[in-house]
Amino acid sequence: MKIIIQFFTPPDKWKIPVIFMLAIFFGFLLYAVYISKFSSYLGENPETCVNCHIMSPQYATWSHSSHREYANCNDCHVPHNNIFNKYYFKAKDGMRHAAIFTLRGEPQVIQIKEVSKKAVQKNCERCHKHLINKDRVTSIVGNQYEYEKENENERYCWECHREVPHGKVNSLSSTPNARIPLLESPVPKWLSNLMKKEKTEK
Repeated sequence: MKIIIQFFTPPDKWKIPVIFMLAIFFGFLLYAVYISKFSSYLGENPETCVNCHIMSPQYATWSHSSHREYANCNDCHVPHNNIFNKYYFKAKDGMRHAAIFTLRGEPQVIQIKEVSKKAVQKNCERCHKHLINKDRVTSIVGNQYEYEKENENERYCWECHREVPHGKVNSLSSTPNARIPLLESPVPKWLSNLMKKEKTEK
């Protein structure tokens, strides 16, 4: 243990520059955590999804759907088989989204990935399991039940139940009058007040 500590301890003449550089590094790291609202991604609040402006149509259409009363974004888009898989999936998806949005590589029309499709399908079945039995499905789809039964492993719920719960979302311009929560300014209040004070004094 002592050898390891000695290995990572810089020579005396480098101690102050190293401490200074580490302070800058951790300062930027804490600022990145603050500016990205990192802690909000650990929760279940749907408004977290509009931290990225490209998700505004999805939030707006969901907020006007019947699912709004019963399910948030994570209820549908994240696996619920166990807590470890849930947060692993959230972290993996979040890192991918963060990288794409930071590098400005997001598409105009968002397409769901295959792994996410499977998670959404399982959540449809989890919440609507009382409808997924022969009698109820037969009463809904009539003679088509046998066809559905043969193809049930190849088809997703939304192939029939289109526009649930997001409506028609083709692009950022597809919901021009969408009302979404305004993002809070990342500028601390004390700094914002100081800037306003300086403007009024000029």
